[in-house]
Amino acid sequence: MNHTTSLSPPASGLLADKVAFVTGAGRGIGAAAARLFAREGARVVLAARSTDQLAAVAGEIRAAGGAAEHVRCDLADPADVRAAVDRAVERYGRLDVAFNNGAAGQRPGPLDRLAEEEFDAVSAVTFKGVWVAMAAEIAAIRATAGRGAIVNTSSVGSLMANPELPGYGAAKAAVNSLTASAAATYGPEGIRVNAVAPGTTLTEMLREWDAESPGTVARLNSLTPLGRAADPEEVAQAAAWLLSDRASYVTGTVLRVDGGMRA
Repeated sequence: MNHTTSLSPPASGLLADKVAFVTGAGRGIGAAAARLFAREGARVVLAARSTDQLAAVAGEIRAAGGAAEHVRCDLADPADVRAAVDRAVERYGRLDVAFNNGAAGQRPGPLDRLAEEEFDAVSAVTFKGVWVAMAAEIAAIRATAGRGAIVNTSSVGSLMANPELPGYGAAKAAVNSLTASAAATYGPEGIRVNAVAPGTTLTEMLREWDAESPGTVARLNSLTPLGRAADPEEVAQAAAWLLSDRASYVTGTVLRVDGGMRA
């Protein structure tokens, strides 16, 4: 997939004239989302821990005609998260939409072999980090755009037993609960909150898992009716639609983007 294609936004882009904040934007689904949102007309603020990766993605977007800024953000540090959201408002004057995609994975294995410090790290980033980001984003949307949308990245592994990734699956299930609660709470204000639940997606996290346990991707593909893994942009496309005004009556849902794995 060519990520250097011109990003000059069409007037009818899904996210035309919106300011979008994306976490985990240095690679994988987050980077694909940042590129896509820019192509769809958004001004994008990219956040993640790796400054080099962020700078590279933001540079690609700007070189292709899009608008992008980046800010280093450790989702395990609440002050960092709030400062990153504030930066989006400082730079572009408002916040319309946010994609909370950043997460910490775990080494595959049963829960009794998951080290406590690893469980704490997954919880701090994948669950608490999303909660902190949502609270900051809701405050920013209220204070500026007034109405908006948030999408959180969940996982199909949160929708069933997940014996190989029990800590990660539990954290993503908690994200589903936060998503539903926020949708019910902030819907009356015109703030929609949804989640995407990717299935097997060709991210660095998945490739590392497959390297550690060869055959993992092939096994997961055998359980998927479409018979293949997703490209990160396929997940980003679902997030873009949920954030757009074309999904104006959709809130509180966890949209599976899984090739039919949970059909």
